[in-house]
Amino acid sequence: CTDTIIRQVGDIGRMVDEFSAFARMPAPRFAPHDAAELVRQAVFAQRVADPRIVIEVAGDQSPIMLVCDGRIVGQALANVLKNAGEAIEARTAAAAPIGRIDVRLVTRDDQVDIIVDDNGVGLPAQNRHRLTEPYVTTRIKGTGLGLAIVQRILEDHGGHLVLGDRTGEAAETVVGARIVLSFPLGDPRKVDEAARLATRQESA
Repeated sequence: CTDTIIRQVGDIGRMVDEFSAFARMPAPRFAPHDAAELVRQAVFAQRVADPRIVIEVAGDQSPIMLVCDGRIVGQALANVLKNAGEAIEARTAAAAPIGRIDVRLVTRDDQVDIIVDDNGVGLPAQNRHRLTEPYVTTRIKGTGLGLAIVQRILEDHGGHLVLGDRTGEAAETVVGARIVLSFPLGDPRKVDEAARLATRQESA
């Protein structure tokens, strides 16, 4: 009984933390940060949290300077990796392969993509776009705020979030989820200003 109470209190505590984080999302404090280092820190924390899951980092590991709020972006990465871990734990197949999360950094044009693949249960095909809305979740114990927080963080940084499928060797075979966090390599504040100017010109 004591173990059950402790576990439930822990679940309630995590729910309160997520509600508080969503309600009090601070304005970003922008500064140059190495995107590769932010990924390494988030991956290290997830490895410690669940050492049963294999987490590999691939792609360009050289410094990739990103103008962002390092603490908030770290929270977004932590949320995505945590979701990936929970999706792996939710598998019911007796012969499921070892849980695995692959993280890649891809730089293209004027943006950097952080791609997180997992071999968990995957994302629902129906109403997938609603998973970034507050309080929408597919998990019994979920608050529906994890991806909503990530979405808001990406928007505050002038980026965007993509929810997709991780495919197997046969392209039509879905074997997990793929989450892509895309950030502009320029200063997000200048990107926002350029977008506002473009909108005013179209209106005129």
